[in-house]
Amino acid sequence: MRLYSLSVLYKGDPKVHLLKAAYDVSTFNFFQRSSVQEFMTFTSQLIVERSELGSRASVKEQEYLCHVYVRNDGLAGVVIGDNEYPQRVCFTLLDKVLDEFSRQVSKIDWPSGSPATISYAALDGYLIKYQVRPAWRPEN
Repeated sequence: MRLYSLSVLYKGDPKVHLLKAAYDVSTFNFFQRSSVQEFMTFTSQLIVERSELGSRASVKEQEYLCHVYVRNDGLAGVVIGDNEYPQRVCFTLLDKVLDEFSRQVSKIDWPSGSPATISYAALDGYLIKYQVRPAWRPEN
């Protein structure tokens, strides 16, 4: 069970844009990592774009399962994991991340924000914390 991506996006009018993201592509071949990360960013934006405000959904894309939550205020979160990762845990994580993000980042910054301009550092920590490690493998 593994998570690969955790993204916060804004579904504005006319388009969706990425506010902040964290990726774990360490299990991929070194030469594939940038294209895998690009694929995850593109897929996250596409899924949010096709989702209604106030909706949650899980979408299978290739060998990944993408969980999306779009709030009524346009703030959206996407978690991309493998097929074995529990859906309920993903939506709990998205709830927690979006609530915290909306408290720390002003709503005024969402429509014009980008990963370079938004100051929110918790995504990498959440991605690490929510990784499921096999019982036989010690944590670092």
